[in-house]
Amino acid sequence: MHPPSISQSLAIVHPITLSHGRNAEVWDTEGKHYIDFVGGIGVLNLGHCNRAVVEAIQAQAGRLTHYAFNAAAHEPYLQLMERLCRFVPVSYPLAGMLTNSGAEAAENALKVARGGTGKRAIIAFDGGFHGRTLATLSLNGKVAPYKQRVGELPGPVYHLPYPSADSGITSEQAFAAMERLFSVELAVEDVAAFIFEPVQGEGGFLAMDPGFAQALRAFCDQHGILIIIDEIQSGFGRTGQRFGFSRLGIEPDLLLLAKSIAGGMPLGALLGRQALLGALPKGGLGGTYSGNPIACAAALASLAQMSDENLATWGERQEQSIVGRRARWKAEGLSPFLGRLTGSGAMRGIELIDSDGNPAPLQLTKVLDAARARGLLLMPSGKARHIIRLLAPLTIEAEVLEQGLDILEQCLAELE
Repeated sequence: MHPPSISQSLAIVHPITLSHGRNAEVWDTEGKHYIDFVGGIGVLNLGHCNRAVVEAIQAQAGRLTHYAFNAAAHEPYLQLMERLCRFVPVSYPLAGMLTNSGAEAAENALKVARGGTGKRAIIAFDGGFHGRTLATLSLNGKVAPYKQRVGELPGPVYHLPYPSADSGITSEQAFAAMERLFSVELAVEDVAAFIFEPVQGEGGFLAMDPGFAQALRAFCDQHGILIIIDEIQSGFGRTGQRFGFSRLGIEPDLLLLAKSIAGGMPLGALLGRQALLGALPKGGLGGTYSGNPIACAAALASLAQMSDENLATWGERQEQSIVGRRARWKAEGLSPFLGRLTGSGAMRGIELIDSDGNPAPLQLTKVLDAARARGLLLMPSGKARHIIRLLAPLTIEAEVLEQGLDILEQCLAELE
């Protein structure tokens, strides 16, 4: 239970209060130490209190703490947008805007998609998660707890199965569902955009089938439909590359960014084709706090560390440790509840299942509690809340990563 001053509709996974952190380790107000495999839910790819980010925040706080970009431009915003447009690996000129969060980036993408195409319908995917605001709730491919008791949502939004080797949904099944959608419920000429995550976060770290993504890109090009790719959780090196869409072999028309963009400061971004980002009238985009100077300074310091070499090295090291450890667990029969390994790069999920192969959310809760008692923080995911998602900072020290995996191994071995 929260204190009465905090909404009881907020859910907290771990009943502790944190005091401070350093890279991949945190301490609570009781002085207990934890290895952090949550990373602020994918926000801290460069770890807690990254030195360069902290120094940038401190320096910017002494120069300019805030100015609304709609009133007057400021240097950090201008510098960051120029840097982001060079950082995103696409073949066309980019333009964009900064936002306060990933959900706000998604909201603005819906506006831009409608303004740029003159069409209204959006197609999303089962298991997807794009935010908690009213419009983004309609995109989410999951009812509980996000859509419960909220009532009618903005639309029109339609959902398709998410094709992934991790979920068992094939590209053929997804396209069959799409054919049915266009023959029964929706005219293809009314579709403004498809939106998806290249690796689903909340959905259980399911990686999209690249063949489906490439076929969908061709279909959208044929019919004048946009593709919005949500890299809020999968971006900035989590999959071992700058962004997960590169693994799919396609480019987005609009790109959603947030989480690890700014080392823990609240910031998001919407980038896309220059013509699309100019489709709305002047004043149609913006926000008072969007692109706050301090958050921009933190983002610039973060991007300066995200070279391709660093991202590949960090991602490969973490991926090899997780994949190797889980393979050994499976070979040794560590736990009858140990299911598939999902995801891509360092964005990995460990599925827990029962003897019939069904999701085992009760066992996941037991693992979370046991791991926390031993000093490891984990995060659940998946439609049935049965997949452990691993989001340790990419910069985690090798020995700390192994210590965390040791704790997880102990908890799985004792699972009943």
